[in-house]
Amino acid sequence: MKQILIVDDSLTMRRMVKVSLRTLEGAAFEEAGNGLEALERLALTPIDLMILDLNMPDMHGLEVLKFVRKHQTFHNIPVIVLTTRGDEANRAVTLEAGASCYLTKPFEPKMLAEQVRQLLTA
Repeated sequence: MKQILIVDDSLTMRRMVKVSLRTLEGAAFEEAGNGLEALERLALTPIDLMILDLNMPDMHGLEVLKFVRKHQTFHNIPVIVLTTRGDEANRAVTLEAGASCYLTKPFEPKMLAEQVRQLLTA
């Protein structure tokens, strides 16, 4: 069973992501409403892939990404950034920080599902 952590401060967006990924066989979902909660989930549950928003209270998604990439236990977890920030500067900074994929909201459910499939089988 592949564990996918969805990190977004919007409950509605977390639900939309889960619905978009319902066709993935063998996937289970963890959720976090902010960056600090995401780090707690990472510490408590083995995670195979993270879908991460950037704009969140308490801890910005970029900080979460940088923590994950620097931490020996988590550095190999694929991270899909899913954000409203579509400008090239944010995309470049986020990919340079170690994001596996950068998608913008509103997102195409099939595209998200395909990216998740690719990263989980890589």
